[in-house]
Amino acid sequence: MMTEPENLQESDSQKAEEDSLSAPSPSLEYDPSQTAESADSPEEPTLSEGNEDSTLTEGGAAPPSSTEHLPDELASLTQEDIGKIYEETLRNIKEGDVIKGRVIQLERDAVLVDVGYKSEGFIALHEFPHQGRDLKVGDEVDVFLETAEDNEGQVVLSKEKANRIKVWDVISQAHDRDEVVEGEVIARIRGGLTVDIGLRAFLPGSQVDLRPVRNLDQYIGKKLQMKIIKLNRKRSNIVLSRRVLLEAERAELKKQTLETLQEGQVLEGVVKNLTDYGAFIDLGGIDGLLHITDMSWGRVGHPSELFNISDRVKVVVLKFDRERERVSLGHKQITHDPWQEVDKKYPAKTRITGRVTSITDYGAFVELEQGVEGLVHISEMSWSRRVRHPSKIVNVNDVVEAVVLNVDKESKRISLGMKQMEDNPWDTIKEKYPVGSRVSGRVRNLTDFGAFLALDEGIDGLIHISDMSWTQRIKHPSEILKKGQPLEAVVLNVDAENERLSLGLKQVAEDPWTHIEDFHKVGEDIKAVIVKITNFGAFAALEDGLEGLIHVSELDVGKVVRPEDIVAVGEDYMVKLIKIDSEARKLGLSIRAYIEEHGEPPEWEERRRKRKAEEATARETERAVPLDVSAEPEGVPVEVEEETSPAGEGEGVAPESVPDEPEVASSETKEESAPGIEDEREAPVGLNAQSEEASSETKEEPPPVAEDTEEEEGDRP
Repeated sequence: MMTEPENLQESDSQKAEEDSLSAPSPSLEYDPSQTAESADSPEEPTLSEGNEDSTLTEGGAAPPSSTEHLPDELASLTQEDIGKIYEETLRNIKEGDVIKGRVIQLERDAVLVDVGYKSEGFIALHEFPHQGRDLKVGDEVDVFLETAEDNEGQVVLSKEKANRIKVWDVISQAHDRDEVVEGEVIARIRGGLTVDIGLRAFLPGSQVDLRPVRNLDQYIGKKLQMKIIKLNRKRSNIVLSRRVLLEAERAELKKQTLETLQEGQVLEGVVKNLTDYGAFIDLGGIDGLLHITDMSWGRVGHPSELFNISDRVKVVVLKFDRERERVSLGHKQITHDPWQEVDKKYPAKTRITGRVTSITDYGAFVELEQGVEGLVHISEMSWSRRVRHPSKIVNVNDVVEAVVLNVDKESKRISLGMKQMEDNPWDTIKEKYPVGSRVSGRVRNLTDFGAFLALDEGIDGLIHISDMSWTQRIKHPSEILKKGQPLEAVVLNVDAENERLSLGLKQVAEDPWTHIEDFHKVGEDIKAVIVKITNFGAFAALEDGLEGLIHVSELDVGKVVRPEDIVAVGEDYMVKLIKIDSEARKLGLSIRAYIEEHGEPPEWEERRRKRKAEEATARETERAVPLDVSAEPEGVPVEVEEETSPAGEGEGVAPESVPDEPEVASSETKEESAPGIEDEREAPVGLNAQSEEASSETKEEPPPVAEDTEEEEGDRP
């Protein structure tokens, strides 16, 4: 501890120094060993009592115990008064506080600041705005007291930390009061933007705008108004949102817009978003849909052809659903409709020139003028060429000539034709291919109902399946014809209006039924081959190609339940011709009559015996196939029931006795509609009593299988 004389000497030296600096009051120096205690203690310095050498506690220096060498104005003061005067010269400051200071000196890279303490502190210039270029001596500044006295006895101050603490206070108040803050976007980071609001804060990408923003870089350098939605001072975390402000503004605008919005109203909006089917227009707090079909009277491939995002556009309210808050807008409705005078500008048979704007599977659209298009159907593109797709004839942006075929003003449709620019070859088809003339061509295509014969370029004739043979019953044209095969046919009919040409193949040869009686007589024996078996008999083909029916009652001398038990397809028999009906084109044949007259040949019986043996072998094979016997007791044999005939009598049906598939429907339909042509399979009429008796017995049996029911009911005598 310092002695009294020493204290007086120090006081004199300090006084002399103060006089030189023209200070109004003397300054006393404290013991450095007690300075730290003074800085750390919140209490004010006090004087100790009960000791002649009393000193100031809490880091204060002992006041002088003698008035020697003191000025006259201090000589009369007591030690207690001097201590109080010294206390008043020092500020009660604490480390970690933001305090006021005064600039007393400017240096090259630092500023000397007096905070009213024992010593001054230096602060680097870069901590001040604009690198301290605006500072001058005497300016008051807010500084942060880091340390009251460092190892060199100086105060450690920070302007940057003072600013940060001050800004934190302002930001905290703005957050607590839900106030708007303004900041500048300084960088883009993962998930959002970094914004300077005095401190670095985070603006998430989802909070930048009402809709997701794909390019956040466009906001860098811009000043935005935002709200603080999250604040953590300990972690120095600040989260901002611009979206909450936009939503509030939009809600207010929406309220105002809904109060005045009505159908038919013309408004100006901003294009907010583009889609494949239209554009969303911001009308002021509420979005309306401008559909792509309501953008222009012409064809629009994509809304981006007419509009860009942020464009201002005039629209009319077409429909407004107030409950669902949905608005349908139109843009073309506020412009002139070119379809109002289209019937006058483009009457039928008018020749036009236009540009191909679109191609579909069924045709091509041609633009006549802005907003007016017509369709050239694929069937109206060429008289002669077979157009599989319009792209084989035209391409997009091609300029074509066409003829107006039809104008539908109400539906806004115009039908065009390109082939009408050329002569129609069907106008002279009757002169070129008269009925009865013979023509030559190649088979272009085969269908279930016939074959198309290519005569000239674009001219085809149809040979119906019923006009292919006089004697053969053809199920499909591929049985006798092939694609590309050269062929000669006869023209049967010409329909120039519908562009149809009917041809006949069998008409090239003479009809054998016209002179059938010259080649065959009733009662003669003929060799025939079984070609088809039905439940009412079997069809047999003669050597000259004609077919006749052997009724079930004419297959054998005895009663026949299943024709397949007697005959099989491909077997040849001697039969007796018992009926000729040239008008109906039918022959009646009989195996029974041949057997009664000549007896049954031994090879027929042997053939029948072998067939039965084969059927028995087939049944044995079926019995050998493993069956599911899970429901039967172990050791009990499983009986396999034999398949019975439709009549419920006889043995199981052999595989080869299954009737053939029915005739082609289209062929039979045309045969039934053609005059004078009936089914050749109809059983002969007027058989003997035995045949009629067998037929009546057969009719009493249960109905046959589905595919032969119609044929049996219509053909059986």
